[in-house]
Amino acid sequence: MCLLLGASGVGKTLLVKRLQKLCSQDGKGDLGDPPPTRHTVGTNLTDIMAPRKITIRELGGCMGPIWSSYYGNCHSLLFMMDVSNPTQLSASCVQLLGVLSAEQLAKVSVLILFNKIDLPCYMTTEEIQSLLRLPDIIACAKQKITVAEISAREGTGLARVLHWLQDQHRTRC
Repeated sequence: MCLLLGASGVGKTLLVKRLQKLCSQDGKGDLGDPPPTRHTVGTNLTDIMAPRKITIRELGGCMGPIWSSYYGNCHSLLFMMDVSNPTQLSASCVQLLGVLSAEQLAKVSVLILFNKIDLPCYMTTEEIQSLLRLPDIIACAKQKITVAEISAREGTGLARVLHWLQDQHRTRC
């Protein structure tokens, strides 16, 4: 099981739909126009075949206070942030710190996704790392943490996310 966490509106549902389409095309070809999405209220379970089945449990951002109820069966974690929304980034950082401090997730690999790099007002990885003191967070965390810039809307960086998921679930299953 892979958990997908992040604040409301960061693009989690779109990411899952795009990863499904990417898998169905064997990582090749145009992803086409982004499919319509709605804010997740509760949780969504989605299987992607990459080539081994990986189940992604997306938890709605509004469920933040009870995310820990879902940590038990987690083998990997995707944590998504909207880098076009500086106001939301500090709240996302607080959420991330809470997730990283959870004892149940101490041995889980984490991929932090900086989404919405297709928007003109996005913050670069360097700006975000400086703002959030991300190198310090990574150095203190028990988890192995990777960072990736993506655009779920445009498909940028999604092949890297898929490869990361495959690597995590190849060694953990």
